[in-house]
Amino acid sequence: MLKQQRADYIREKLQALYPEQLIPLDHKDPYTLLVAVLLSAQCTDVRVNQVTPALFALADNPFDMAQQSVEDIQTIIRPCGLSPQKAKAIKLLSEMLVEKYNGEVPANMEALEEFPGVGHKTASVVMSQAFGIPAFPVDTHIHRLAQRWGLTKGKNVTQTEKDLKKLFPKESWNALHLQIIYYGREFCSARGCDGTVCEICKHCYPNRKKPKIVNKP
Repeated sequence: MLKQQRADYIREKLQALYPEQLIPLDHKDPYTLLVAVLLSAQCTDVRVNQVTPALFALADNPFDMAQQSVEDIQTIIRPCGLSPQKAKAIKLLSEMLVEKYNGEVPANMEALEEFPGVGHKTASVVMSQAFGIPAFPVDTHIHRLAQRWGLTKGKNVTQTEKDLKKLFPKESWNALHLQIIYYGREFCSARGCDGTVCEICKHCYPNRKKPKIVNKP
């Protein structure tokens, strides 16, 4: 099976499994999504959703968040891990939003990447999920599945993102980002599949006998 044939099959399969893509992080607007995605670094979505109600009760907009102390923010978000860095980033980016953008999250990749604690992946998630602008955020989980499915040989998430964007039509990127995450959690997790167990892995590589060794990003 050629790479493009695998990509076409995967897209069709994931669309059938997940015709609707609910955003896993609880939020009400681009700002609360931005903060939630920042908190999700090296933390599960479940844990973030447990923490954000208290955080957004304290402040759910950049004007109010900018007035909070880093210590108060950190106290709430500590269960998410990396709380000193994340608390400082949340306060600083809130201040920047107020000063430069009148409290509005910009729908611009380059502008988002200028905020403290916001890398390319976080900016891509906000672009796709908050504004509906095509982006293909690639984290370590999507990187792992793309390797297992033979869609990339990339040694990092940057190369994997480029390869996936070439294989899938632009209008499918936002949905596929979430669909691959859903499938990975349900059928092709780090320990639940080694490239020989789940339906997509078996369909794409029916003769694969040994576990697929993945290039770690």
